[in-house]
Amino acid sequence: MAKKFSALVAKMSPESRARSDALYQQLRAEMPLQELRRALDLTQQQVAASLGINQVAVSKMEGQTDMYVSTLRRFVEAMGGELRIVAHFPEGNVEINQFKREPGPAEPATACT
Repeated sequence: MAKKFSALVAKMSPESRARSDALYQQLRAEMPLQELRRALDLTQQQVAASLGINQVAVSKMEGQTDMYVSTLRRFVEAMGGELRIVAHFPEGNVEINQFKREPGPAEPATACT
């Protein structure tokens, strides 16, 4: 009989749980598009419909290692997210706002946080 994950976690030492949680947070913070889409329980068909393209095009996009910022933004927005580009420097982080999408005439402008 298979053991429940919660039962296994309950048996872990606090140190093991902390390491496991840190790894989980790292993996959650860094995902390829395909894994992110799956984690959001979305199909390629659903993303394609939102983008107005076909499923094959979504599959190709997920396999790319280089794409336009605008294409990546549209893909992320199709999954319900917002793309932010942040440069990390020793002095601190800077959000690059040059690539933000301007709202269309029917869309309300949103405040930058």
